[in-house]
Amino acid sequence: MDSIEKSLLKEVAALDALPVGAYNIRTNGKSSARNTTANIDIISKTDKSGIDIIIKPGTKNQSVHIPVIISQTGLQELVYNDFFIGEDCDVTIVAGCGISNCGGEDSKHDGIHSFHVDKNSKVRYIEKHYGEGTGTGKRLMNPTTLIELEEGAHMELETSQIAGINDTVRITRANLSGKGSSIVIHDKILTEGDQNAKAELSVELNAENTSCDLISRGVAKEESVQQVDIKIDGNAPCNGHAECDSIIMDKGVIIATPQLKATNVDAALIHEAAIGKIAGEQLMKLMTMGLSEKEAEEMIIKGFLR
Repeated sequence: MDSIEKSLLKEVAALDALPVGAYNIRTNGKSSARNTTANIDIISKTDKSGIDIIIKPGTKNQSVHIPVIISQTGLQELVYNDFFIGEDCDVTIVAGCGISNCGGEDSKHDGIHSFHVDKNSKVRYIEKHYGEGTGTGKRLMNPTTLIELEEGAHMELETSQIAGINDTVRITRANLSGKGSSIVIHDKILTEGDQNAKAELSVELNAENTSCDLISRGVAKEESVQQVDIKIDGNAPCNGHAECDSIIMDKGVIIATPQLKATNVDAALIHEAAIGKIAGEQLMKLMTMGLSEKEAEEMIIKGFLR
């Protein structure tokens, strides 16, 4: 792994070296490093590009890292990763993709992650997307995350687009079919220049006492465009909350569309949406502490997207 690839790995997975536990590191279209454990197996698919991650029932306090690194200009791939989490687990999964494109051809990673979370299991999922490079070729990412939660299962997602992605369509869809299952999604996007980002967060609450909390935060700088669609369907006695907050700067464009649908009289659904600029008093307060206007803006944005 060269210095560029090591830098990308640190950006998307906070790794300076190979992690402890199970991992699969994908570099320029191929698995470059893999490790399994007694409780977590990683198997390459035979019919298409991707892997199956199988976590045995009762696995607790263990992690899986599956970052993707692309440093080859013109490389475009579609990868399928399926996660099978057994009953009564408590695990952390760290994904993410980094693209460095210094050439003239577009580089693209499309990833489809499917999660099957069994009864009473807890999953924390962290996914970061990052792009860099001096070439004229674009850096493109289109992640799709599909989730099935069984009875009593809980999943927390922390998904973010840090910087440098020219165009992206981000789709997250969850089906809560198990009684008492729940999900929390925190999605963060930063765009600048002429970048375009579209995000869809969709949850179906299909069983008694299911719940969801969807929080989307975005910052659109310069002439970038963001579109965020949040949808909650309450088809049983359930609780759902959606919140979409965005900061618009320069000539940016933000479109936020929350949608609620209830088919059960005991479905309690709430949505909030707000778009605005950075408050002048916030800037002034930080500038009186010695920061420049640009430094103050960056500090506010960093705190907003934290």
